[in-house]
Amino acid sequence: EEERDQKAVLGRIFNRIDADGGGTLSFDELVQGAYKEPEFQRWLRVMDIDARDLQQLFSIVDEDSSGEIDPAEFIEAMYRMRTADSKTAIKFVKHIVSRMDEQQK
Repeated sequence: EEERDQKAVLGRIFNRIDADGGGTLSFDELVQGAYKEPEFQRWLRVMDIDARDLQQLFSIVDEDSSGEIDPAEFIEAMYRMRTADSKTAIKFVKHIVSRMDEQQK
């Protein structure tokens, strides 16, 4: 029940920050949403994510590296991060490190 409610909230947030209505989020839309959408701001605050972290957040959420975030990616990743235990947090850190490794090659 709570998971469904939180995912419904994330769906609403996604729709509000999808500025062009294209059904995916660009990095710019994510950044603008972080500045303009109060519900998204609260969500980020709970996860201790600030403006400097948005690029990493985008990279994590964009699981298929398409350069855009679709609703399923956004809802699942944001929900997992907010409800994350320390094991999940470690997975995210490993993900960031492996992405950085790939970019260095």
